[in-house]
Amino acid sequence: MGLAGALALAACSGGSGDGSPSSSSPASPASGTASSAVTGASGKLQGSWITTTGGKVVALVITGKRAGVFATGGTVCSGTAGEEAGMRMIHLSCADGSKDRVTGMIDSVDGKTLKVTWSGKAGQETYTKAEGGKLPSGLPSDLSTTPQR
Repeated sequence: MGLAGALALAACSGGSGDGSPSSSSPASPASGTASSAVTGASGKLQGSWITTTGGKVVALVITGKRAGVFATGGTVCSGTAGEEAGMRMIHLSCADGSKDRVTGMIDSVDGKTLKVTWSGKAGQETYTKAEGGKLPSGLPSDLSTTPQR
């Protein structure tokens, strides 16, 4: 149920939490030509990605140029994902002020695995693609069935 809530929140977040301009702004923070590069580069990044860190589930959701991270315990971050200066990057702002996952560089991505190196405390994380709103196999079973205290 936590993943479904995170995915629903991602669909509703639309950039209203950080006070910055939303998608109605035609300019991209990277450059004036980033729009087409972001769309092409982000194709493989699209979707919901899940990892576990320190006993917490972390969901990274990428839709178009928008990105969000949701972690058990309440961390909610939103921002952008796409091509920047020849690199695939994620830039987030977290509602709770967390700096663990603010700037991430995509090391690799394929149909099932996404590797991101974050500039913050999170460091390198490997995410697994979540299909159909379900947690991927291989996660500890107690994370999806019992609440953590």
